[in-house]
Amino acid sequence: MSQIKVDFSRITGKAKPMHAVNNGPVYKFSEDQRITNIDTYRDAGIPYARIHDASFFSTYGGEHCVDVANIFTNFDADENDPANYDFTLTDEYLHTIDFAGTKTFYRLGSKIEHWQKKYNILPPKDFAKWARICEHIVKHYTEGWADGFHYDMKYWEIWNEPDYEACWGGTKEQYFELYDIAAKHLKATCPGIKVGGPALCWDIDWAREFIAQLKAPLDFFSWHCYTRETEVVKKNIRTFREILDNAGFTETESILDEWNYVRSFIGDDWIYSLRAEKSLKGAAYTAAVMCIGQSEPLDMLMYYDARPCSMNGLYSTDLVCDVLKGYYPFKMFNTLYKLGTCCETSFSGNAYACAAISGNKAAIMATHFAEDDDTPAERIKIDVSGFCGENGVRAKYFLLDEEHDLEEVREEIFTGDRFAPVLDFGLNASYLIELEKI
Repeated sequence: MSQIKVDFSRITGKAKPMHAVNNGPVYKFSEDQRITNIDTYRDAGIPYARIHDASFFSTYGGEHCVDVANIFTNFDADENDPANYDFTLTDEYLHTIDFAGTKTFYRLGSKIEHWQKKYNILPPKDFAKWARICEHIVKHYTEGWADGFHYDMKYWEIWNEPDYEACWGGTKEQYFELYDIAAKHLKATCPGIKVGGPALCWDIDWAREFIAQLKAPLDFFSWHCYTRETEVVKKNIRTFREILDNAGFTETESILDEWNYVRSFIGDDWIYSLRAEKSLKGAAYTAAVMCIGQSEPLDMLMYYDARPCSMNGLYSTDLVCDVLKGYYPFKMFNTLYKLGTCCETSFSGNAYACAAISGNKAAIMATHFAEDDDTPAERIKIDVSGFCGENGVRAKYFLLDEEHDLEEVREEIFTGDRFAPVLDFGLNASYLIELEKI
């Protein structure tokens, strides 16, 4: 039987950015043919947008944005001359992200290349020069270099998935050297930023070797996890934290910056995965992983992907103004994030939950996820303690299921310092429970 317990008297720390994503909203500053999701994106309070694979999408700027080779198009040119940089479309894309109230998490390097011929995933001809090029990109967006900006952009990631051949065309040792040179240079020339990587694809042994040989700063360690099993996510969170701590990197942030529901990347299971991501099942999985991330030693969670593509479970691919079921867990978690302080929450079975408090208000996010599509519905008691008002507590329940899009379905008042509402959870249903002292 699934169970949920929340004790608001036991503080566990800050609500962490578990509702960050890859890529920003879709918006054009000109009104011509504008189809946008910026209002709902803003309403979800997305804290960070990692801009990996942005150059696949034309409205962001396509092949003229984000990737180092798209900005500095002639590697043999003088990297100190602003005229050799093409920032125009990346400027507009990052302006859009900022306009939505979101901060940019910048991946330096290249998008993935599944093609037979590789173009920009090959090791740079000169690692030191590549680092200097990256320095100028950082300074353009944080220090105003080359008629640039002064954005609060702390996170700068060196490459993406160098343990995967579709993302890095060099050897493991070459990546280690590139990271060493680039991280040292960027921390020396741009000391206010956080530098990290490697945005690990999957190889834990590769990660152990990378961390063991490090001679450069590692402000954050980034990694990826595509699975259908929430227990795998939890296990990997703990594994990477343990690896970092055992190597002495106790202050290094652990960031899961690509994840989604995936049964397999092959055959019918891949098609099933893509359909699930855009369904209520994908929404429940998203909510479940957010709850796990909040309760485990993880610093940030970044969903892949908010870019219009097959793996975007938030928005309709063609008409991004239309939200899907997977949008609502981001809005739900943002309610907790704005409250700011999380409390002790335990869950078991097919139930997942997290909770937050601020003064006279509190909230609980709860979901019922199971991989087996024949899992029956459940009635789940939510045991709540440590939150009481002089005249009781008003509870409002907002439901996400096939028939409801986070609509209020119930309201009641509890007295005493402990109460236990019982809710009917259909498979993959979620609730946001808002509490207020009377």
